[in-house]
Order: sequence, then C-alpha cells, then structure tokens
Amino acid sequence: MRFRILGPLEITSSAAAEPVRPRAAKIRAVLATLLVRANEIVSVDSLIDELWGEHPPRTATTTLQVYVSQLRKLLHTADPEYGRDALVTRPPGYALHLDPAQLDLTVFEELHHNGQKALLRGDHAAAADLQRRALQLWRAPLASDTPHGALLARTAVRLAEVRAAALEQRMRAELRLGHHQRLIGELHSAVAEMPMREEFHMLLMTALYRAGRQAEALRIFAQLRQTLVAELAIEPGQPLQLLHQRILSGDTELLHPAPLPRTSEESAPQDSGPETTPDTGRPGQVPLPGRTANRLPPRDPVFVGRSDELDRLGALLRDIPAGGCAAVAGAAGIGKTALAVAAGHELGDLFPGGRVFLEVGGPRQADPADLLTRLLQRLGVEGPLPAGVAGLRRVLDRLTEDRRILLILDGAESSDHIRVLLPAAAGSSALITCRRVPEGLTDRVLELDVLPQDEARRLFTAAAGRLIPQHGGETPVREIAALCEGLPLALRAAAARLASRPNWGPEMLAARLRGEQRRLAELSAAAPGFHDRLRSCYEETEPVLRRAFRLLGLVPVGPFDTRTAAAVLGEDVAKTGELLDSLVKAQLLRRVAGGPEHGTHHRMHPLWRLLALECLASESPAAEARAATARLAREFTGQLREADGHAERCGIHPLELFSRRQDGLVDVVRRCHAAGLWAQTVELADAMTGFLEARAAWDTWEACHALALEAARQQEDLAAEARLLRSLGDLAWQRRQLTAAGEFYERALLTADAAAAATERGRALVGLADLQLDAGGLEEAAALLSPALDAVADDPRGRYEAHRVLGLLALENVGADTAEAHFADCLGLATTLRDPRLESYAQRWLDRVQGQGHRPAGWSEIRPGVWRLAPCAN
Repeated sequence: MRFRILGPLEITSSAAAEPVRPRAAKIRAVLATLLVRANEIVSVDSLIDELWGEHPPRTATTTLQVYVSQLRKLLHTADPEYGRDALVTRPPGYALHLDPAQLDLTVFEELHHNGQKALLRGDHAAAADLQRRALQLWRAPLASDTPHGALLARTAVRLAEVRAAALEQRMRAELRLGHHQRLIGELHSAVAEMPMREEFHMLLMTALYRAGRQAEALRIFAQLRQTLVAELAIEPGQPLQLLHQRILSGDTELLHPAPLPRTSEESAPQDSGPETTPDTGRPGQVPLPGRTANRLPPRDPVFVGRSDELDRLGALLRDIPAGGCAAVAGAAGIGKTALAVAAGHELGDLFPGGRVFLEVGGPRQADPADLLTRLLQRLGVEGPLPAGVAGLRRVLDRLTEDRRILLILDGAESSDHIRVLLPAAAGSSALITCRRVPEGLTDRVLELDVLPQDEARRLFTAAAGRLIPQHGGETPVREIAALCEGLPLALRAAAARLASRPNWGPEMLAARLRGEQRRLAELSAAAPGFHDRLRSCYEETEPVLRRAFRLLGLVPVGPFDTRTAAAVLGEDVAKTGELLDSLVKAQLLRRVAGGPEHGTHHRMHPLWRLLALECLASESPAAEARAATARLAREFTGQLREADGHAERCGIHPLELFSRRQDGLVDVVRRCHAAGLWAQTVELADAMTGFLEARAAWDTWEACHALALEAARQQEDLAAEARLLRSLGDLAWQRRQLTAAGEFYERALLTADAAAAATERGRALVGLADLQLDAGGLEEAAALLSPALDAVADDPRGRYEAHRVLGLLALENVGADTAEAHFADCLGLATTLRDPRLESYAQRWLDRVQGQGHRPAGWSEIRPGVWRLAPCAN
C-alpha cells in the first residue's frame, strides 16, 4: 500500500486495480494531515483545528471519530491484510504508521536532499538525476483536491519552496553539464510560472548567453528589472546584477559550463619554462590596466539608516596592516551585503584606486585559482592569465602595489580561500561579509544587528514606496516593523507582500502577520527566497545544533538564561553553555548583554523562533517536543515560585520580571494544555496567580485558569480543582461580578470537601465571607470566618486573608482595637511570606486605625489595591 499526496490524494496497492480515493473532503483532510505527520501522534485537537479551524461544531469530536472509522475501512479496502492496523489510536489522538518508502512525500524529500549533497560535492550528473527523479513524483501541489487547514497550508507552502529549489538545482546541475541548449525552453516556462524568482532568470540568462544569444539574455534582465521597479519599487538582487554586468562585458569565462581547469605550479611540467603572455612575450608579465574600474553593484535605492555602522566600517578599514581585512558578520537577511556595498560607495575618497565587489560564497569558492582569476578580471585585467595560484597572486600583488583599492568579498566562509585574495600591499584593504568570521582571519569585525524600529519603519516604507501614502496610517507600519523585528530581509519581504496585493493596505498586512502560525508563510508568499535564506543557516549546522535550535523555539520570545535553556534541552548547564555558544557562532542565537536578570542571557529572533517551531513540528518526534515542553513548564514554575517575594534573587522587582515574561508564560500554559500535560498546566498557572492578581491582568488570569481548571479535571485532581475554582472566584470578585464569584466559591467549597482539602475549604469560606461583608451581612460573615480561620491554620496566605476580612469586619461591628490586632497579624504573616505588596496593605491599615494615616472619608481598601466607596447621603 502506497500513498500519493503530491497532487490529488491517492492510495495504491496490489489489492486494488485502481487507486483508492476518499470521496469525502473531510476524510481526505484527515488522511492528508496524518500523512504529513506520518509516524507521529496527531492530537484530536489538532485534527479538529485542521478540519474546522476556529469554529468547530459541538459534535466535532464525535464526527472526527466517525471519519477515522471510515478511513480505517478505506485502508482495509486498499490493503485487506495490513491496512486497518496502520491507523492506530494513541492518546491524545491518532497515528498513521508507514514505512518511508510508502509515501511519495518522504521519497521526494529524500531524493531532493541527496541531490543537494551531490551538487555540493560537485557530482552534477548525480545531482541532476536525483532532482529529476524527485520532480517526477510531483503531480500537483500538496493534496490539491483537499481543503487545507493551518497545518496543510504551511506544509504546502514549504513543499512548493522545496519543489522550486529542486527544479532550480536540477537545472543548475544540467547547466554545469553543458546542457544549456535543451534547457532554454524549460527555463522560459519556469520564469513564466515563478516570475519573481530571480534564480530562474539567472539560469535562463546564462543558458541564452552560452547559446550565443547575448541580446536575449540582456532582454530577460531588462524585463525583470522593469517589472520589479514598477510593481515593487526595488532593483534586482546583487547576484543578478553581477551576472548582467558579466554578460554585458562579454565575460568569456561565463561561456564555460564549469570553472576552467587550472594546473597548480606543483603539478605543472618542470620543463615547461616560465609563464609568458601573447601580448608581451616577457616571462611572468601580464599587462595591467592603467586605472582600476569601480565594479560595485548599483546603490540600493531603499537602503536606509546604518549611519553609525558606516562610520565604524570607515574606521575599521583605515590603516589596515598589509594582508589584513575587516569583516561584517551577522545572520542571514540582516543586511551585510547591502551595508558593504553602501560602504563601498561612501568610501570613494579613501580608496581612489578603485572599489571592486566579488561574490566568493557557494561552490565556486573551492577553487582559489578561479577566485583569483575572477577577481583580476573584475579589477580590469584583460588577456591571458597565468594558470597557477602563485602566478595569479603575483599579478594581484603588482596591481595593488601602488594603489589604494578596496575589495569587497561577499559571502566568505573559509579563511584559506579568502587569504589568497587579500591585498599584500599597505593602503589597499579588503572588506568581507560572512555569517561567521572564518577563524583567525581578522579581529576587525562589525557584528551587524537588526535595525532599530525607526530605521525599520523607514526601510519598509521605502521598499513599499508609493503604496504607503495612498493607504495612510503610521500605526500599522509601526506594527509591521515590530513584527519583522528589524530584520531587513523580512521588511523587504513584507513590502513585496503588500505590493503583490494592490487592494491591501498596511492594516491588512499587519493583521495577517499578527498570527504567529502563518507569519513565515505570509512573508514568503511574495518573496520565495525569504524562507530559503532563513532555513539555509539552520541546515548548514550539525545535527546536534539543529536539535537544540528546534527545541529552543519552545522558549517564549525574549531573553532567556542558561538554566532555562538547559531545562528545555534536557542537558546539564555546562553542555548547554557549549551548545548556546555554537548557536551564537552559527548566527541562530544572539548573546544579550545584561539581560533582565543576573548572568548570561541569549535571545532568538522571533522569526528564527517561528522557523525553529516549524522545524520542530516537521522534523522532531512529537514525544521529544512534548517532553521538552514539560521540562520548560517545570523550570518556569520553579522560577516563579523562587521569585515570588524574593526580589533580591532575580535582580529586579519580581512584578517587573513577570510583566516582561507574561505573554510567554501564557504561551507555555497553552502549549502544555494542547500537549495534554495536565500537571504542568495546573502547576504553572498556579504559580502565576499572585503575579496576575498583583498586575490586575484579569483576562490573562481567566484564560490561564480556565485551561488549568480543565487540566485539573482531566487528571481528577480535586484539590487543584478546588484551588482553581476559588482563584476564579477571587477574579470574579475583583471584577465585581459578585454573583459569579459566589458560584465559584460555592463550587470550590464543595470540591474542597470532596477532596478533604482543608486549606482550600478555608480559602473558599473567606471568599464567601468577603461577599457577605460586601452585602452588609456582618453576622453571616463572622459565622463563616470562624471555621475558615481553623481550616487555614497551616497556610500563611490563607490566614492572612482570614485576618484581613476579620479586620474589616471588626471596623464595622467591634472597634479599632480588635481591627488593629487583626491587621498586625496580617503584617506578621506578610513578613513571613516576604510579600511587599501584602505588607504595604497591612501597614496602611495599621497606620489608619492607629490614627497615623490619612484616607478620604468614605473610602476603604478592602483588598490590596482594591478600594470601595461607601454610599453617601447625596
């Protein structure tokens, strides 16, 4: 039995003469979802979300069970022996067990991955064959006959990118094999299908140029440039512009399918004599240009800001020792190349001998002779060149000897291949761009960070161009810049997305980017290379780092310490520190100076975090993600309990710390609940209660405790259920929803009695007493408080609340002396609890009843920060 999902959904087997296809769209959606996550447990909630989104019917769970039953019958029809057993029920959902060879999607991705590896090792015939076989499996987009929910939509976008990459890599490999003539028609089709994908335009231009059709190659560039400028207000990318310049100048090297073979001096025949050139006939002499041309890409029309960085680069490039260089390092998409090119244009006075840009990344960097040849040609050297590295190097030394030249070497990865290009003479300099600085190359490094928000808004506005004024409104632009968090690549992709939908305004784009689950897909929709650029950094790392990156995506947005990282990774602190350092070097994390607490902190860019979560869902076993979520929740629970009332331990006030983490903690509560981690859901929500109350974060309080209440019921923990019901009663009381508060307290009391939970019984009685006091039922309140005080004898916070209400009651019916005694008890208990908020409340009441404090007549602070205005005659 085999499954075909790359196109209309089909099941084939030897037992069925024709492919089996589920007739009902919902059953196809269930099968497609299980196939996309084959051999993983897909929860019932995930399947319901995929089928019905945010508005499932009341009978969703029952209906899903019917669909699963029908799907089992269908699998049995396709394979009577094993079909029914392939789909199993595993709490909290279902799993479809398959051999990888049974699913075309798995085979497709494996062939593509092997093709990538073949291309990287230079085996172009194997690369072309593997990618061709992968593409033969692609009949149409993922499950093209099936309605897509969030998961299938994300996967479809990702696979469309993989298919485009496979097509591009197959064509690139065939070009290297010299098949440019037969590729031209297919490349025209690819350009028509994906008109904004510059890689296919580059391949088409190269094929046309090699076929002797130079004018047509240049026309392809002109048409694309006209489209980009008119529709997106952007210029073609720098690689495409460099290719255009090479074709325009009639670059003969571009005519060859692969780099021209070079023979090193070590392998050259010993009797071949000294190098000569046809132009001079003199040994070792190559004619040098009288003046070095400035060979920089055009100025980026939307480059903004970075004035401090440009000044720092100017300082780094002055007086570099002979043979040295400066570097711009940073993550993919952070704007390294744009900054280096801008610096090249700015520094003309410093380098009057010329400024030259050379792309040194990718497979071609493996050949130092090829790099030197291309550099010399960019510097204006014409005619035959020496074959060996040493001979080429001598030409470069002669050329830079008496000139101040700036070389911009883009995409450096290896120090060995960069050193051979560095000017040896003082006065000339090299500026390299790289994700990480090759070891031992230079200490003159500018680490590039994301754009500040003002500059991010300016970049987005410039890239979107005329689209912003006609829709107006700075607020959505600020939100878009914040959602992209200053990453230039993301800001340009967002502008392209806005340009691709003329009927949208910034408000619509901001709304679509707001949802984390589809933000990457939205940014990739009009900029297909966006996702590839992000993912390339991830794919270039070792497996152990990829795993760490995926799991760290579970940590909420913001700085995190090594202890938190160790928890989510399941490693000790020392090993975690090593992994974090490696991820920083790979530009997948940033080290944060200072951080909100003491110690070293790290931070993952929000868009990288979304990529990490995407990779976690598609590559890691569900059990691993679930276990990491549980460890993270336990760690946060411990940190909150440690910080509660212990400001000196966390370096800042606990409430400030909590306010910074609140959204992330809510996200972890939701993840725990979705993963069926009932105990962790309850514990983390419990630990958040005091902070939520102190910050009057009522909506968050309600959302977290509603989830925790359901979790407590799932694990039949009556004591936790009573505690959460009482907490929701406290929330309703603070909102002055007194009827609802009474109902919660009554249910808490009944549940506490069933659980024999004395403390929670007492806290519920205190809550009911509060309500009676509010309503003027003094005797009823007193009757409730007596057993309440006994029940909370072992709970300092419960005793505090009981004495608080007793103090307020005494002011109404006994007198100030008794009230003073109760508030003094409150102060002592608050000191024991080390809770400054509760201490301040008790002290305020003591000052008042002792006549030392002043409060306006008719006002009473009935709980910390909660005041009641007594009715007056008027």
